[in-house]
Amino acid sequence: MRTLLVTGTGGAGSSTIAAAAALRSARSGRSTLLLTRQASPVEGLGDEPGLEVRRIAGPRAVADLWGAHAGALAGLLPHLTLPPVTSVVPVPGTEELALLAALAEAQADLVVVDAGPLRDGLGLVALPAALRWWTGVALPPTVRALAAVRRAAVGSGAAKAGPLDAALAALPVVEGLLARDRLAGPAGTAVWLTAPARGSAVAALRGATTVLGLHGLRPAAVLARVLPAGGTGSWWERRAADQDAALAGLAELAPVHAVPEDAGSPDDPAGALDLLGGLDLPPAGGPPAPGPRRGAMGWELTVPLPFAERSQVSLTRWGDDLVVGVGEDRRSLRLDSLLRRCEVTGGRLADPGTAQARLEVSFRPDPQQWPADLLAAEGRTS
Repeated sequence: MRTLLVTGTGGAGSSTIAAAAALRSARSGRSTLLLTRQASPVEGLGDEPGLEVRRIAGPRAVADLWGAHAGALAGLLPHLTLPPVTSVVPVPGTEELALLAALAEAQADLVVVDAGPLRDGLGLVALPAALRWWTGVALPPTVRALAAVRRAAVGSGAAKAGPLDAALAALPVVEGLLARDRLAGPAGTAVWLTAPARGSAVAALRGATTVLGLHGLRPAAVLARVLPAGGTGSWWERRAADQDAALAGLAELAPVHAVPEDAGSPDDPAGALDLLGGLDLPPAGGPPAPGPRRGAMGWELTVPLPFAERSQVSLTRWGDDLVVGVGEDRRSLRLDSLLRRCEVTGGRLADPGTAQARLEVSFRPDPQQWPADLLAAEGRTS
């Protein structure tokens, strides 16, 4: 397992849990990197042998990026007056991109990502696939071929560099980042979800589990904040009943680890480690990436979508991609060479609303793209 991503509902202590996981990993002898959006609530982490803590901040990431590439950009766009780094305003999503870049460059045995609240954590998970899609749309193979010709012309002096060349110059950087994407291999990425043991948290984490499934991941554990023992009174009894119901709902998502609620978060390594108790770091991540398999009427591709309902799911084919949507979330899956030469014949959501919910997409060979002898053989075996 190479990457542990920690995210959860606001106020659930995901930053403290991420710090505790990184601390336990380092003390077990693994080189460990903790990536976080904010200053760690646990003091002294930076002094732990084998543990590096790196804070990722949007403005700082923009400053580093602008400082590294502004000179080259000015040369390509001489008619523009580029602002100094102190005047550059970060755009939304900068922190997610900076976090992804830091994750791609990481060399540690284990990288613990304090991904922040659910919305930010799920945004980080979705970012690599979105970048791949937009890169393919903006710069398809035909444009890249023309770009190679243009680069040769610019290099020989036969043409002047322009805005297109600036975009093309950034392409290898983006592709290099995606090639080193540690989230691309679900089997090496584990997810911990954090939440208070409240009924409202169950629905939030249930929806997050569906989105994680869309991107090939699944939670390895739910760390739930629970009431301390010993309370009395009618309010306490009602609250305890709500907690019991919430814990049952959270257990449907992943194994639950109870974290006792306290007046404040621990600010020392020993207190942070106590939160984990006997919870071990996950030895592996999510399921293998879905691949084609032969079905009764052709070929099939299964995409796990735990707890999804039929009304939430959409499916379209666009070029070599299969675009799957769940509510407002969407992912483009690049089909392998076999399925690219097939037509989509249907899709069904099996076991909707359950942990085993999955989208089953059926394909059949496209006569226009299959050689006649292979098509005949396919017909005999289907």
